[in-house]
Amino acid sequence: MELAVYNIKGEDTGRKAELSDEVFAVEVNEHAVYLDVKQYLANQRQGTHKSKERSEVSGSTRKLHKQKGGGGARIGDINSPVLVGGGRVFGPRPRDYRFKLNKKVKQLARRSAWTAKVQDNQVKVIENFTFEAPKTKDFVNFAKNLEAEGKKILVVLPEGNKNVYLSARNVPNAMVVNAKDVNTYVLMNSNAILLTEGGLEVINNL
Repeated sequence: MELAVYNIKGEDTGRKAELSDEVFAVEVNEHAVYLDVKQYLANQRQGTHKSKERSEVSGSTRKLHKQKGGGGARIGDINSPVLVGGGRVFGPRPRDYRFKLNKKVKQLARRSAWTAKVQDNQVKVIENFTFEAPKTKDFVNFAKNLEAEGKKILVVLPEGNKNVYLSARNVPNAMVVNAKDVNTYVLMNSNAILLTEGGLEVINNL
């Protein structure tokens, strides 16, 4: 599979970039994509939620009234969950939400995501580039030239580039990542993927 290569002005250079069929032309496995995205989001959760249960609420443990003969329901102390200010029954406790996913499933998910994005014409290959200085205006013009303005932009570089990263930092819905760090979630969460030639070379060999 081949895609046209553009420069940062949005002009077609007349060259073609070769996309590996093993990465960009696989049968899309939606369930693998779902599992990988689910694992990514689960791994972001801190899991520090906690509510106080009956034994942890501050309050007297004196029995409020006798068990029988009062004409009302039996009741214990003021920390009872049925009273306002009492403990919570089976409340949330700190836990770890992470779960294991096989490497081959994650690999299939990433390749499925790349394939889906190429099929939806959401991937553009661009020449390797950099900015002379970190300027948000330069990145905005760059996105406008490549018809990505107002979209969720993902710029994939072969390696870290401080000027490009800082230029994109204040642009809403724009993300700059190294090719080796691209995951299924960031792919599926973007609808304008600007893949540099150097980044493509890394992706083709993953």
